[in-house]
Amino acid sequence: MSVREDIKAILAQENWKLADVAKEMTRITGKNYSGPNLSQKMSRKTLKYEEAQLIGKIVGYNLRFFKQ
Repeated sequence: MSVREDIKAILAQENWKLADVAKEMTRITGKNYSGPNLSQKMSRKTLKYEEAQLIGKIVGYNLRFFKQ
C-alpha cells in the first residue's frame, strides 16, 4: 500500500474527512492546510514526514518504523 492509501483507509476507518483533518492541522500548526491540498500532496508523494505524523496524531495513530 502507498502512504496515500494507508492514510485514506485510516481516515475512513476512524470516520474522519480529509477536510476536517486539514482544519485541525491548520489549528495546530498555524499553517494553512486544505483537504484538496493534502490530497494533492499525497498523490504527488510530496507529503512531509512531519505532516504524516501530525495526521496520525490527530486521528489517534503513531507512525513507527519496524525492523524487518
